[in-house]
Amino acid sequence: MPRDKFGPGHTFLAKEEILSYEEMAKVVASLLPLGLAKVRITGGEPLLRRDLHVLIGLLRDLDPDLDIAMTTNGVLLKRNAEMLLKSGLNRVTVSLDAVEEDLFQTITDSNNTPKQIFEGIDLAQEIGLPVKVNCVVKKGVNESQIVPMTKACMERRVPVRFIEFMDVGTTNNWNLDAVISGKEMREILRNHLGPLEPRKAEHPSDVARLWRLVNGSTVGFIESVTKPFCGDCSRARLSAHGSLYTCLFSEQGYDLRGILRFGANELEIGQIIRDIWTYRGDKYSELRNQLKEKRQPVEMSFIGG
Repeated sequence: MPRDKFGPGHTFLAKEEILSYEEMAKVVASLLPLGLAKVRITGGEPLLRRDLHVLIGLLRDLDPDLDIAMTTNGVLLKRNAEMLLKSGLNRVTVSLDAVEEDLFQTITDSNNTPKQIFEGIDLAQEIGLPVKVNCVVKKGVNESQIVPMTKACMERRVPVRFIEFMDVGTTNNWNLDAVISGKEMREILRNHLGPLEPRKAEHPSDVARLWRLVNGSTVGFIESVTKPFCGDCSRARLSAHGSLYTCLFSEQGYDLRGILRFGANELEIGQIIRDIWTYRGDKYSELRNQLKEKRQPVEMSFIGG
């Protein structure tokens, strides 16, 4: 959350306004009969929420085969990795946009270091918690990190995904000129690490397009700006305050908190979400260049990536 937009005077939601872990688990339970196969815990930074392993445990108790993943900035991963794994987390994705310390601290507006993040990644791998790394690339900021980031992940046998800079929310000062396309990123890698060969996606709804380096390492590219994938999207987002968002670029969500607290059962909640999903018309990434009016999408820090 940008310091200049969310300073000391910012008013956060009261505890009673956010969903309890039990309420979140009830929403997940209501979706399992509809085919839900994967839950990703994200943020903001999810590890800032107290006793997050309790939520993971509740989700794991619902279904031993449910794929439970988490996206984190990695700062608190070393401290929490073992508990997360024991509670039932399947895998973790670490958001890391630079391996050079000065640039990392500038991007994150923090005193943390890439060394700390990699210590968490190394520990997670050591105990058997699979890790991926996501890196958002912005022109004029961190394109110099594409090669060293790839090398650092290759050394650890950690898959890395490079993400085109997206116009999410209103606080990241997005403009098209700041976007480095996946094609341009691949050209940078070819110039330094040799040929890349495309790999087939494991699932139609996978957002990362995969490529293989000559040494066998896999690199992914999430290209929602230059190669939108709206038609294959199967992701919905549940915010901390109980709204369902059917698109990362949504301007408003659907209130589930009220429904939960009025005593709706799992069957009723599932039917409501089924109706919301069936009649959604989200195609923002595909229509981005045709839309003229200024939009006010919900912030990334509010509904995650």
